Amino acid sequence: MTEVSSLTGRLLVATPALADPNFDRAVVLLLDHDEEGSLGVVLNRPTPVGVGDILASWAGLTGEPDVVFQGGPVSLDSALGVAVIPGDEGPLGWRRVHGAIGLVDLEAPPELLAAALGSLRIFAGYAGWGPGQLEAELTDGAWYVVESEPGDVSSPRPENLWRAVLRRQRSELAMIATYPDDPSLN
Repeated sequence: MTEVSSLTGRLLVATPALADPNFDRAVVLLLDHDEEGSLGVVLNRPTPVGVGDILASWAGLTGEPDVVFQGGPVSLDSALGVAVIPGDEGPLGWRRVHGAIGLVDLEAPPELLAAALGSLRIFAGYAGWGPGQLEAELTDGAWYVVESEPGDVSSPRPENLWRAVLRRQRSELAMIATYPDDPSLN
């Protein structure tokens, strides 16, 4: 897969037709996308579990809400840290994914990153696709692919992210933001 066709750093926004309950109105940040498959985290699934309950040393560095997010249905017993770090250079313990967005090594001492962090979110699990699987879902119309913004990672109101991301599009996608939660009630 060429660099131009990579979707790394982009958002997958679930279409209203996507039937998988794991991804109902989900906004997924793709952290990796190549010929071997794709990996991302769902940005708008907060859990009731506080970051301090599972990763106490990182708790003071996360934004509001300071809870763990369900990153997807795969490996729910693992944690990923996604952070926004402004500037050209990131600290040790952070790997750039796209623009100012990158992955945090949660095994690193938090003080290595604390001064540089613009925002941090912790995810339990991730969303994953095997080779060609995401491309097939895109062909089937399950996802809209849009550009990400650093603020998507740390949205203080994740329950509104699906509509907010669609609303900012400069195309007919902006109208999808008004799609009712339950169209049968119209």
